[in-house]
Amino acid sequence: MTSNSNPARPANRANDTDRHVGARIRERRIMLGLSQQQMADLIGVTYQQAHKYERGINRISAGRLHEISLVLGVPVGYFFEGLESQRSPELSARQRMCLELARNFAAIQNEKHQEALSQMARALAAEA
Repeated sequence: MTSNSNPARPANRANDTDRHVGARIRERRIMLGLSQQQMADLIGVTYQQAHKYERGINRISAGRLHEISLVLGVPVGYFFEGLESQRSPELSARQRMCLELARNFAAIQNEKHQEALSQMARALAAEA
């Protein structure tokens, strides 16, 4: 008998944890303003492989996850945060909008423009 508790499911197939970790990688990558291609180049894999990691289609080895954590500037544990709550790895429309905003903000090269946008956001938030 194999150590796999569910013989119908291969041991190397991705599961909910893999999808959660992939979603956290994608979330952090977007927050840093990196494209999937840039991420793939930084960790030494193809674009397709990086995409599969983020979608939770392919599992990530411990060594690769460590490398990803270094590239994204977070501890390995970051990718597992929120797993206990079993939150859905799918982002809500609001979360997607916030991530897109962060990515676009990071892409602004002019620091004065970034500061002006930040001040505007603070002012708008204070009105609410």
